[in-house]
Amino acid sequence: MNIKRCDWPGDNQLMQKYHDEEWGVPLHNDKKLFEFIVLDTFQAGLSWSIILNKRKGFRKAFDNFNVNKIAKFDDNKISGLLTDENIIRNKLKILATVSNAIAFKKIQKEFGSFDKYIWQFVNYKTIVNKCKTMKDLPSTSKESDEMSTDLKMRGFKFVGSTICYAFMQASGMVNDHLVSCFRYKELKEIPSIERTQKRSEY
Repeated sequence: MNIKRCDWPGDNQLMQKYHDEEWGVPLHNDKKLFEFIVLDTFQAGLSWSIILNKRKGFRKAFDNFNVNKIAKFDDNKISGLLTDENIIRNKLKILATVSNAIAFKKIQKEFGSFDKYIWQFVNYKTIVNKCKTMKDLPSTSKESDEMSTDLKMRGFKFVGSTICYAFMQASGMVNDHLVSCFRYKELKEIPSIERTQKRSEY
């Protein structure tokens, strides 16, 4: 069956699977939200396909994105990650992931969950855009600007507005599928905050 989807996955099957099953789906699970923070941190300056191809490597290297374990990574663990060919061996991004885990845990303690904190930037409702072409897709928004400022204030790194907007797209805080894409309508019909929130596993 010839499916009409967004242009950016191209013919890459892994990208298509991610597009069809994950991108833009509203996330309310702290562990998955933290996973996308980690992946988006490493995406800075790189293509998403590079990160997606190394996703399994990241999952293994970062203890299945367990925020409690990552927050306790020591110098020996970090040195080991710098030799791991299955991830992006960028020391600044690795160190940022550790500090981000610490900041993430503080938010969980303050708000009860990271989900409750992060969705406030879109008033707990998915923003549905009406992009017709790839050129229409924004790279930032006033919401991502506000998110970036607040995250930085709380100690997060590699959370510029562009990275925050990519996170919003991935976690379903914004629906940026093209209107011609089969997923646009499917996701539009999902209740935005149907509070079937899966509480943090930590």
